[in-house]
Amino acid sequence: AIDKETGIINPRQLDNIPGLEVLKTADLMIIATRFRALPDEQMKQIDDYLLSGRPILGMRTANHGFRFKKGSKWDRYTFRYSGANEAWRGGFGTLVFGDHFRSHHGRHGRESTRGLIAPGAADHPTVRGIKDGDIWGPTDVYGVKLPLPGDSKHIILGQVLKGMKPGDPPTAAKGKNNPMMPVTWTKTYKLPKGKPGRVFSTTMGASVDLPSEGTRRMIVNGAYWCLGMEARIPAKGTKVDIVGKYAPTGFKNHPNAYWQKKGLEVRDFDMKGSERNAK
Repeated sequence: AIDKETGIINPRQLDNIPGLEVLKTADLMIIATRFRALPDEQMKQIDDYLLSGRPILGMRTANHGFRFKKGSKWDRYTFRYSGANEAWRGGFGTLVFGDHFRSHHGRHGRESTRGLIAPGAADHPTVRGIKDGDIWGPTDVYGVKLPLPGDSKHIILGQVLKGMKPGDPPTAAKGKNNPMMPVTWTKTYKLPKGKPGRVFSTTMGASVDLPSEGTRRMIVNGAYWCLGMEARIPAKGTKVDIVGKYAPTGFKNHPNAYWQKKGLEVRDFDMKGSERNAK
């Protein structure tokens, strides 16, 4: 998200993600937006991509990735959409990923998430190189409506922990871990008049989740699966070393002044930028 006046990265700029024309030739879309209301020319790039049936990897807030004013051209993409277009009930999150955001099933900021391989998923290619407990994140488990629709397949279940450390025990609070919510699943999607495509959805994947090697491997394995390249995932899983320096800040809604002071531009995150950061 880019500030229209300064060109600085600013997540609070809800209506501008320039460069989406690359979706015309992209093999995979990875999306982690939250409550965006993009202009017509940018939304059209996303809509055309989805109609093509090409694969999507959605992370964390993608299931409530858009929020438009009622009656707007792209209203159907809105989180919890309830308009006249029945096929889009629930919005982008429900139609594409199988469900929209419903709740913080774990206590936000107090109960972290340990990933456990779901029953029947041990042989799925996206868990190669991953064992129970390898996946962890300080973000909480999201609630989803069970069962997930269509051909959805649970891959990773989210065990709600008592605290914010990987070694913390699971909470015994009623209703938290029995049953456990899926935090990762696969499915197919299809827009009305569109072609079907693969989806790898995870309610993990916030910046603070990514220092965990297991979480990164799950996502990268998922990208291979989305592309139909699962045969190329090594038995020990994909290589997911961090390039450059990575020190994410905790989740917080910073004011505009914070982002202007940071002064980051897209070019700061290219490979040369990563090399500079590593030094």
